[in-house]
Amino acid sequence: MDITEMIDKAQDSVTVGRVFGEPSTRNGMTVIPVARIAGGGGGGSGKQEGERPGEGSGGGFGLGATPAGVFVVTDDEVRWLPAIDYTKVIMGAQTVAIVALLVIGRYLKRRARR
Repeated sequence: MDITEMIDKAQDSVTVGRVFGEPSTRNGMTVIPVARIAGGGGGGSGKQEGERPGEGSGGGFGLGATPAGVFVVTDDEVRWLPAIDYTKVIMGAQTVAIVALLVIGRYLKRRARR
């Protein structure tokens, strides 16, 4: 596969269909799932040098998706309901708590020395 084919396949991978899922309708309410898509790629090539000619090329592409939320559509209203990653929330709270404990500990040590 050459670089051009790889780029074409990468472009085909990042489509609106990967961001917005298939709508689901029930009891007059439509739910449309939404995802965050991130992609990246790279490529390389080689050249011939001196008495040791070489040939090379290469490339790669990565694609990742995480849920972002859903649009809820009713007859008279459209609402956005975000997906919440509770793991990130808990890890953030733990990080803040640890930093706070370290700062309070240093403060108390300095106060005790005076």
